[in-house]
Amino acid sequence: MTYDIVVVGGGIFGLSVAKAALGKGLKVALLEKSTIASGASAGLVGALMPHVPSKWNEKKQFQLDALIQLSDIVAELEDATGLSVGYSRAGRLIPLYTEHKLEHSLARVEEAKQRWRSDETGFTFNVVKETPFSDWLTPEAAPLGIIWDTLAARANPRLVSSGLKAFLETRVDIMEHTEFLGFDETTGTVSLGNSESLSADRIVLSAGYEGFEPLSAIAGKTIGIGVKGQSLQLEYKAEKPLPVIYDDGIYVVSHSNGTVAIGSTSEQEWTSKEPVEDDIQKMLAKAIAFCPSLKGAPITGRWAGIRPKCKKRDPLVGLVPGKDKTWVATGGFKISYAISHRIAACLMQEMFPEQGKPIHLPESFKPAHHFG
Repeated sequence: MTYDIVVVGGGIFGLSVAKAALGKGLKVALLEKSTIASGASAGLVGALMPHVPSKWNEKKQFQLDALIQLSDIVAELEDATGLSVGYSRAGRLIPLYTEHKLEHSLARVEEAKQRWRSDETGFTFNVVKETPFSDWLTPEAAPLGIIWDTLAARANPRLVSSGLKAFLETRVDIMEHTEFLGFDETTGTVSLGNSESLSADRIVLSAGYEGFEPLSAIAGKTIGIGVKGQSLQLEYKAEKPLPVIYDDGIYVVSHSNGTVAIGSTSEQEWTSKEPVEDDIQKMLAKAIAFCPSLKGAPITGRWAGIRPKCKKRDPLVGLVPGKDKTWVATGGFKISYAISHRIAACLMQEMFPEQGKPIHLPESFKPAHHFG
């Protein structure tokens, strides 16, 4: 079988790249050594967050544009599949309890109006004394006020991945439990772990943290690492959509399926890929401190996974240096679900330049930045 593109890795980046390639009318295969979205993309939290509007740069602009675009992307996917992904433009609350945080936040209000184009988009970043959600974020946790951001959103990561898989499985060849061994650009041969092979015009490497090893071998230096994250899920039925809460490194996300997700850790040093109960309980205690209505809610799930983080922090997107037909899209780390659709669109335009106004890909996302 011959394909225009073989995508290696069935996480959120790989799924999004396969969908974007399909949109170009290409014949696509998606390889996954385990099952679709079984690694870092199987998390629980699903907080889709904008950057704070300070020290603005093209990376923050890219993420802003991706978040604004996301509502339409989700609507199209849900219409096509008939499946909900649990998406809501729920907003975000951040409690303020130090003068430094308050001063910094107040200084960002006017900048947000410009950077977020509030008059045009309607999205705002404000500091308020109280919110309609005082039974969610306790006022005692925010003695100096609250950041109330209306741009932030949430989605259920597992439902997003399931929706993308449902969309793709009748349109592309999804090959689970299929290990990728290598690609010979000269012959177009994709070698598989089952001793079989495919033919491809080009490949895209989106294999999560494990995909950094061959890239690092090409670069002669470490391109990225795996950072462990842990999170937990509670049974908690909210009567209305609730905003995401962020404080002390912890997100609390109320999902539409009657659960609340809490997370996540960022552990650059780890020995086990499994959840550690002590870490889970510490996160829960932090969350209950600013969201006491969670106290007593039963834990219904624990998760741990290894997320791909580039050494130079930003995602890596483009043609692998020294290669002609090997491309890469990886390193989304915590923001993958918020930007994957736009990353995939940029990769397609890098492969197949078109006339018209292209999406701007930040220089810090390009291979030259990571491999240089």
